[in-house]
Amino acid sequence: MGLWKETLRRAGYLWGRARFEQELDQEIQFHLEARVAELEQAGMPNRAAMAKARREFGSGARVREEARSAWQFGWLEDVGADLRYGLRTMSRSPGFTAVAVLSLALGIGANTAIFSLIDALMLRALPVTEPERLVELLTNRGGASRPFNAFSWQTYQHLRDANTVFSGLIAAPTDRFYTRAQGSDPERLEGQFVTGNFFPVLGVKAELGRLIGPEDDRMGSPAPVVVVSWQYWNSRFSLDPGILGKVIQVEDQPLTVVGVTPREFFGLQMGSRQDLSLPLAMEPLLHHPTYTSSAGYKWLRLMGRLNPGVGLPEARAELNGLFRQTLEAEAAVNDTQTRAQTLNWKLQVEPAGAGLSRLRSQFSRPLLVLMGVVGLLLLIACANVASMLLARSAARQRELAVRRALGAGQLRLLRQLLAEALLLSAIAAGLGIWLAYFASNALVALMATGRLPITLRIEPDGRVLWFTVAVALLTGVLFGLAPAAPAMAMTHAPALNPAPRGLGGTRLRRLLGRAMVVSQVALSVVLLTAAGLFAGSLRNLENLNLGFDRDHVLLVALEPARSGYTAEQLARGYRELLERFQAIAGVRSASLCWIAPVSGGGTMLSPSSVEGYVYRPQESRTLYINWVAPRYFETLGTPLLAGRDFNMQDDGMRDGRRRPLVALVNRRMAGYYFGDRNPIGRHVTFGEKAYESIGVVEDSKYLEMREDTPPTLYFNTLQERHNASQFVLRTAVTPSAVIGDVRRQVRDVLKNVPVGKVTTLAGHVNASIVQQRMVAMLSGLFGGLGAFLAAIGLYGLLAYMVARRTNEIGIRMALGARRADVMRMVVAEAMALAGCGLALGVPVALAVNGLIASHLEKDFLAGVTASDPGTAAAGALAMAAAALLAACIPARRALKVDPMEALRYE
Repeated sequence: MGLWKETLRRAGYLWGRARFEQELDQEIQFHLEARVAELEQAGMPNRAAMAKARREFGSGARVREEARSAWQFGWLEDVGADLRYGLRTMSRSPGFTAVAVLSLALGIGANTAIFSLIDALMLRALPVTEPERLVELLTNRGGASRPFNAFSWQTYQHLRDANTVFSGLIAAPTDRFYTRAQGSDPERLEGQFVTGNFFPVLGVKAELGRLIGPEDDRMGSPAPVVVVSWQYWNSRFSLDPGILGKVIQVEDQPLTVVGVTPREFFGLQMGSRQDLSLPLAMEPLLHHPTYTSSAGYKWLRLMGRLNPGVGLPEARAELNGLFRQTLEAEAAVNDTQTRAQTLNWKLQVEPAGAGLSRLRSQFSRPLLVLMGVVGLLLLIACANVASMLLARSAARQRELAVRRALGAGQLRLLRQLLAEALLLSAIAAGLGIWLAYFASNALVALMATGRLPITLRIEPDGRVLWFTVAVALLTGVLFGLAPAAPAMAMTHAPALNPAPRGLGGTRLRRLLGRAMVVSQVALSVVLLTAAGLFAGSLRNLENLNLGFDRDHVLLVALEPARSGYTAEQLARGYRELLERFQAIAGVRSASLCWIAPVSGGGTMLSPSSVEGYVYRPQESRTLYINWVAPRYFETLGTPLLAGRDFNMQDDGMRDGRRRPLVALVNRRMAGYYFGDRNPIGRHVTFGEKAYESIGVVEDSKYLEMREDTPPTLYFNTLQERHNASQFVLRTAVTPSAVIGDVRRQVRDVLKNVPVGKVTTLAGHVNASIVQQRMVAMLSGLFGGLGAFLAAIGLYGLLAYMVARRTNEIGIRMALGARRADVMRMVVAEAMALAGCGLALGVPVALAVNGLIASHLEKDFLAGVTASDPGTAAAGALAMAAAALLAACIPARRALKVDPMEALRYE
């Protein structure tokens, strides 16, 4: 429809213009005939009269041009003429056009790709009613830790019922559900529990059927209903309207589908998709024990909608008071130490129009860093194309001089050159959007290799397109002004004189060309140095001593929650699986654990007492806990420092009584609690359970790779019948080679227990540093592109210099200059320009690294310093090598100059 409207508008414009010109021609003819009649009455012959009239009216051309300038669309015609001329000029130099467009497309595409991710994660609003009034509630421990959205059921109830700043407070904890739809295999889907006011507060309407309401969310008697996402409806039911009323099994509970969420609604978290939405009151039927009845268990994600006219300061003041009341209620039932820790928590209220902050907090800093990197890359691309246009404008000097001689003013030349530059930039922007589409999806795939599942949908919306248009216009103006400056300063008389080849070119053009190359070198050094900083940090993380050997280890997670087996049956099955796994060809040892190393989370407990240790007032009692099976530390390669490991006999009888509970401590706990005393035989008590320490193991990373290893206590999972279900296998072959055998053994022994995630320990560890890897990889890639573009710019300038100085080189060689002298002259010019760029770039690079370290050292830098001269030296040497390579081709071309050919011009 828009095409037809544009066609009709254009046709109307052309008809109106033709009518205008026809009337203009008639008016000119009328005045000519009237003037001839006047001259005939004065006694002049017709021929002479007509000649004089034509001279007076200039055959109507002058009048016509003046009238055309009054035509309101005349500027459009002029712009069209400039663009058509620019296309013809570009078609005559396809090699130049291709290089310029590709250089700009890389810069524009990189900026568009990174901005697309920033837009998707940080700027795009939730598809709900008035998203600007939504806020997220976060907690942290006295500001010392990163805030997170997790609240207890009791806290939610109090904040919901007692506040006056919200029109509604919703809770939506996420979960994964085993689901079986009629006629399909069981699958595990991402979903969420929602309160009855969830969809009404957000203002989300159903795509089909109805959504969950307050009548469905009744504690004690919830409605057995479920709402599915549009994507799930499409993929499993092919958009069949008959889905309403169908029953699907969710964690063995039959739930009736009552509605479908809108296509654009994915939940509260950008980058995730919740395929199932269940009433929160269904949680006690699916979880045993129930989270809603667990006092103080923080598992709810909260979001509120502010009342009209209520600001964030007012909301923060009221909610902090209410939150303090809930903390005091929790502290009243805890011991003194736990009470002090509980009261230390703080509440934050932050805008949430773009969704919850979990992914934003994880990737916002890396993306902002990369946005700065690609901004520098775009400047390098602009300087590169500007230097190419400067060299090309020297070849067009005679053309531009002719245009000046025929009456074109400086502004007219400026407009023509800017039109050509904007045309280049527009073509590059189109190619850049195409490149950005693939690049941004590749970045999403890289981000998804981390711990969190990410399902971002990257598509060029209006904000991204406007950003690309703005970048294209800015780049067109930036590199288009460089060749325009010498063209406007040029006088046409000397340029029109037939001069020998090489005498063209102004001093201003040469200075601008050198300045462009120097700036490219300087910016490239900044990029390369920053890339070296991030690459060095990533290398240190990958080589960090984690307390275990990550190579040749396979992690196999089982999911026994809905298998129907008792704890005793699972314990026997796990024992048999350990024996079978160790018998698999290529498996050296096998064990079992509750939480694998570097998992980003864990279990913390506070012991009642540690034998021989007296707690100080306000001292933290928290210990990190893990449940493992025998040979766990042997399988991971963690050294046993003292005592013994767990064994199968720990889960048995001695003297007619069950053996005492045993535990292992890490080096950090042994040193902290026992000092120089022997920790073997000491007891750690939790309530009524006392654990005897039987050994000490080396420290290993528990939560994050860069953490200080906390005091850690290990229990025997087989002795306590704990539901640890993650097997660890060390192999003598590639770990993937034994996956098939592992799956077969699980099916034979525990046929009702599905195998969940299977990965290598190395891959598991690498997933914890996906942000650092993304920044290091992309900064290195963009730094290399910047150096490549700078080398192209330097090559272009040197090639132009050699062409301009052909006569001089020929005379030098005729007078006895050696080939080595000519080579030295060209290389010296290149290294002089590179040296100036390095002199400017190295101090700026060190300052930028210092800025990076001050803001990102905690999350992104490990074992490197911003002032490290080695990093800056490596970046400078890499750029110097690129400059030397760029000088080789022009230098070889200079050596091929024929002195006799050059002297013919003299």
